[in-house]
Amino acid sequence: MTKTDGRVLTPEAQEALRMRAIRAVRKGMTQSEAARTFGVSRQHVVRWDRTQREGGWKALRSRKRGPKDGSTARPQGGQAAAIVNVITDRTPDQLKMPFVLWTREAVGTLIRERYGVALSVVSVGRYLKRWGFTPQKPTRRAWERNPKEVARWLKWEYPRIRREAKRAKAEIHWGDEMGLRSDHQSGTSYAPKGETPVIEGTGKRFGCHVISTVTNRGTPRFMTYRRKFTSAVFIPFLARLIRSTKPNVYLIVDNHPVRVSSAVRRWLDARTDRIRMFTLPAHSPDLNPDEFLNHDVKANALGRRRPRDAEEMRADVSAYLRSPQRQPEIVRTFFNAESVQYAAH
Repeated sequence: MTKTDGRVLTPEAQEALRMRAIRAVRKGMTQSEAARTFGVSRQHVVRWDRTQREGGWKALRSRKRGPKDGSTARPQGGQAAAIVNVITDRTPDQLKMPFVLWTREAVGTLIRERYGVALSVVSVGRYLKRWGFTPQKPTRRAWERNPKEVARWLKWEYPRIRREAKRAKAEIHWGDEMGLRSDHQSGTSYAPKGETPVIEGTGKRFGCHVISTVTNRGTPRFMTYRRKFTSAVFIPFLARLIRSTKPNVYLIVDNHPVRVSSAVRRWLDARTDRIRMFTLPAHSPDLNPDEFLNHDVKANALGRRRPRDAEEMRADVSAYLRSPQRQPEIVRTFFNAESVQYAAH
């Protein structure tokens, strides 16, 4: 007998089919015989039989489809557009929701609380994909960041610095420093499913530091060092920077206490004919193109190699950084990122 496609039957017809099949089983017909007789799969008969034994005959009755409490099955009309605007412009904690990120659970909670629409996590994921959203690693931004200061920097401060540098025929350098550790790991490695790959390396912890600058013409400068970042480290780097750069230097950095220390200020004041220093708005590393050089070094010069000691680490990092010195086009690509395109020209 041809099997019946229950999806094309009305709820009433589906209920009648379940009732007849299980009544036949109760009268002595086997589950396999009932499946062949009524044109359904044996798995359906087994499930209906169990359902009736556990919940009685009423458990086989058809139930009203769709969400309970009279709620709609999906966001209606302008509701979808409103949801998109909310998750684009706001974060969950700003709405006093118990979430930090816009996960599928968080979006589902938002939809249910605002419009009474209860959706499964899978359904929320389908809606997010339809609306053009993808899961992404968020960029960390400090609460202390002042948007007005950032706007003033982009609109007034940096354009002024750029004009002054052009008149002075100076070269604008963006500077930063970073710490590197032997246990840093980045990237992924293919392995058989269920078998986590193992990367061997020393159990010792050691590290080094790098201070560097980049220009939008693709010129990097760097120096590695071991000890803590202090004025005794920063000042020699500044001296090397102006010795290796023919034009005057306009250096843009963050407001780290070492950079604004009295010792550094005195050194700079004595050399205003060669170098001037400016500071970015507080808590705004995304405005500094040199951050992208830092990420590149951590990911490729360190995260995918296994140095045996601090000296080998410094040698690996130095060798890696000398490559973009010979290939300025690599550094120029850092300025393509949206947050630092303002510094590309």
